Amino acid sequence: MTEIDAKIDGLVPAWLTLPDIAEMIDVEVTRVRQLVKEGQLIAVRRGENRALHVPADFIKDGKVVKGLVGTLTLLRDDGFTDEEMLEWLFTPDETLPGTPAQALRENRGTEVKRRAQALAV
Repeated sequence: MTEIDAKIDGLVPAWLTLPDIAEMIDVEVTRVRQLVKEGQLIAVRRGENRALHVPADFIKDGKVVKGLVGTLTLLRDDGFTDEEMLEWLFTPDETLPGTPAQALRENRGTEVKRRAQALAV
C-alpha cells in the first residue's frame, strides 16, 4: 500500500474505497484487505484522510476484472512497483487502443498480458 503521486492519481479516472469494493463484490472489508495483501488488487493512500483506494476500473459486474490478477503478477515479476503498475495500466497505448486497464475491462486480457510479458524481455 503506497502513497500516490499526483501524476498517477491524474491517470486513474475513478477510485473506490475498500468498503465500497466490499459492498460491490459482496464480501467483508477484511476480504478486500486480503485481496490487496495477496497482490490481487493495488491499493494506494489518497485524499485528505489518506484512506486506501483502489482504481474503480479494477471492479466490474461485482468481481475483480478478469485478467487483472495475472497481469499484476506478470508486472510484479518484471520488477514493477505498485506505482509503476498503475502508471502502465492507465497510460494510453495506441496499439491496444486505449489503456491496458480499459482493455482488461473489455475482456482483451490476452493482449494486455502479451504486452506485460514483452516488458520483461
